[in-house]
Amino acid sequence: MSESMDRDERRDSKISLEEPIVRSDTAGSGAITPMSLEEGRMNGVDLSKFTVSAFGDDLFDSVTPENRSLLWKQDLRIVPLSAFIYLLCYLDRSNIGNARIMNLDDGNDLESELNITDDKYIISLMLFLIAYALFEVPSNYFLKAVSPSKWIAFLMMSWGAVTIGTGGVRNYPGLVATRFLLGVFEAGLFPGLVYYLTFWYRSDERSLRVALIMASSTLAGAFGGAIAYEGIPSCLSAIAVYYYLPDYPETSSWLSSEEARLADQRLAFNGSKGSSASMTWKESKAVLRDWRLYIHYLIYFASSVPFSSLSLFAPSIVDGLGYSSLQAQLMTIPPWAVSYVVTVLVAFSSDRFNARATHAAASMLFAAVGFLVSAILPPGSYLARYIMLIVACSGSFACIAPLLGWITGNLHSTSAAGLAIALNVSFGAPGQIVGVWIYRSEEQERGYPTGHWVNVGMLLLGSMCVLGLRWWYMRENERIRKGSVDKPLWKL
Repeated sequence: MSESMDRDERRDSKISLEEPIVRSDTAGSGAITPMSLEEGRMNGVDLSKFTVSAFGDDLFDSVTPENRSLLWKQDLRIVPLSAFIYLLCYLDRSNIGNARIMNLDDGNDLESELNITDDKYIISLMLFLIAYALFEVPSNYFLKAVSPSKWIAFLMMSWGAVTIGTGGVRNYPGLVATRFLLGVFEAGLFPGLVYYLTFWYRSDERSLRVALIMASSTLAGAFGGAIAYEGIPSCLSAIAVYYYLPDYPETSSWLSSEEARLADQRLAFNGSKGSSASMTWKESKAVLRDWRLYIHYLIYFASSVPFSSLSLFAPSIVDGLGYSSLQAQLMTIPPWAVSYVVTVLVAFSSDRFNARATHAAASMLFAAVGFLVSAILPPGSYLARYIMLIVACSGSFACIAPLLGWITGNLHSTSAAGLAIALNVSFGAPGQIVGVWIYRSEEQERGYPTGHWVNVGMLLLGSMCVLGLRWWYMRENERIRKGSVDKPLWKL
């Protein structure tokens, strides 16, 4: 990272990191659009450098036929491929949960085959998450430095090779080594995809796309136990990703010149730029010293505990409802399928109404109810506990996309987005480590009360932090409107 570089502030951020926003009496009139960027100064406001409204609002009209056509074209090229990539990634990560109970009745399950204890199994999961946390930030740096298509293809080829090697594991050290390596190479994918979307989509378009990508993990949860997967699809798909995944709008040959110009205008004040300079130390320090971001990180930590525990232990939880090992894997399909639908609907609504914080908090409280009732119900109430598992899964997954859309909407430069998104997901890794310890096999007959109560506590903590941070953003927005603070309005 260079200490100082000339940078085009209009192309690199919605606001300058160093200079206050210049206001105009007419700037909030709604007449200014990104088209005015080419017109230079207007009413004393240098539109080539500063934002397009008095309070940092982007007044770009996103409902025109041209914009909708471009958005649809981008979606067809980017979203299905990104969702497929994440599906492959998640299959590798979560199939160990199915391997743990597969053939359990015959004594040929994972722990029996490798002669390991429950604690050793959990340690292998924890090492994956440690690697995951350590390598997310550097991975996002390389994604920007190398290019998204090349870096993501490299990650896919690498974790696919590790997955293939996992099939030959015959002892505990081999399991630990492969899980750690899998964490190293999978670490960069999810924060990388979220960061990648900021180069193509505006802040009010991201939550839905993140949800569509992330919801593919629910398909992995639903069908991971019903299919055999050995990493080969990831290796083969990496070749297609290298050639087919577009990097940035300004370098994409599949967009016409008019579409490329519109894509640039769409993101002039509301997205990351592939042409931006490398991150400076000053920008890094600004992100690391921003206290409000640590509230976002704490929220993501809290949401990651139930997300992780359900991802890894849903088959074991269903197994505790009286089903056999094979039936338990099949009965995980309805919770994941319902979660897929709920996740997409919540994300769509949060973007539609620009209310990501309230949607995230409501989803977390909804999930908390599911875990709370599961903890209170007697162990023999199998049907009621199964319904509550569906409720818990739906809320736990649905809150993630609005949370990520919320933080990306409140990051004002390309470099800040890359670092803060990676840090946010990295803070989720310790939450996932908590998640791997809370569902203990010795509590199966009692209905896993420890796991359920911990998830209730984490979801309540997260929802309270969301509402508290939203209140602070609202208060700051009032100060901004009154002219007390020169900043863009915060997204809610």
